Amino acid sequence: MPSLPPLADLGRRIMVMGPTNAGKSTLAAAIARRLSIPAVHVDRFRHLPDTDWRQRPDEEFVALHAAAIAEPAWVMDGNYTDLLPARFARATGAIVIDDTLARRYCRYFWRTMVQKHRHGGLEGRRDSVKWAMIHWLWHTRNSAEKYRRFAAESGLPAVFCRNQRELDALYAAWGLARP
Repeated sequence: MPSLPPLADLGRRIMVMGPTNAGKSTLAAAIARRLSIPAVHVDRFRHLPDTDWRQRPDEEFVALHAAAIAEPAWVMDGNYTDLLPARFARATGAIVIDDTLARRYCRYFWRTMVQKHRHGGLEGRRDSVKWAMIHWLWHTRNSAEKYRRFAAESGLPAVFCRNQRELDALYAAWGLARP
């Protein structure tokens, strides 16, 4: 991993992207605490609280996202490719993280069956193992490359972590505390 820029170089509207269960929400929360700005988890806009990940209507989802990116400062984790152009237009920096598929599957089962509270989880914490999510993890196993390309082409200051070792180095370099 090339040397990391100072966290301040990414500004006060930072996007965190990457495949499902790569650690985006945890990283966003750690950066938000460090910078004293809000952590915004896009999954919470897409899915209704107190449900087992039931989706909101598209219009409501888009409106919530638009209101959030209009704010002066945020660390926003999530992808949703259709919404990325609007988010990039407001962002001041981007981070793309990745991890092995095996580790991402382990995180999924851990967060679903064991972990009671987690960053990015829905209010009401109703969660269950779903075949659709197991399939989604497999289907999107190589999606980090797409997000790295988007970030590189944006012209924004960007950081890329391709595995847990590089993500750990980022936490250490920026003095981020894990939950």
